[in-house]
Amino acid sequence: MFSLPGTPVIRYGDEIGMGENLDLKERAAVRTPMQWSAEAGAGFSEAEELVHPVIDFGYYAYEHVNVENQRRDPGSMLNWMTALIRLRKECPEIGFGEWEIIKTGLPQVLAMYYSWKNCTVTILHNFSDKPTELDATIKKINNEKLIDLMKNIEIEPDEKGKYPITLESYGYRWFRSRNFGN
Repeated sequence: MFSLPGTPVIRYGDEIGMGENLDLKERAAVRTPMQWSAEAGAGFSEAEELVHPVIDFGYYAYEHVNVENQRRDPGSMLNWMTALIRLRKECPEIGFGEWEIIKTGLPQVLAMYYSWKNCTVTILHNFSDKPTELDATIKKINNEKLIDLMKNIEIEPDEKGKYPITLESYGYRWFRSRNFGN
């Protein structure tokens, strides 16, 4: 979602992977109190009774899924989402630039190319449950090195101008081909 053109939208609780209370009717199922901590009332309120109950059972219970726990866990959904939001802000090409879909020859791989103010970002998504290797030819990049914006590594093209790229199962990679602002 963050790699698509337009403005990404996340809903209340998505940043921590908060669940829903499907015992509640209609839209009330997603309008449960934010799970701030493992304290009573999920750290949302000290009131005896809330308008909507906190999720207090199962995998998504506030004792398990809450902001306080995730802030301390480097591998948490909250920290992953924070890093992704930061990365999106560092790529104005996505929000302001021209974009196009690049043919990869692999039906499971979506490749998008963005350009803005002489800077480019190429984003690859693997929609397969198996890792995928591709030798991408990105003609618009003119054999420049690619900088992996998530791993902070560089990939040089081979003698044929192809970039050897591996995508994990359901993986994605974001590359810049020129330094921002140059």
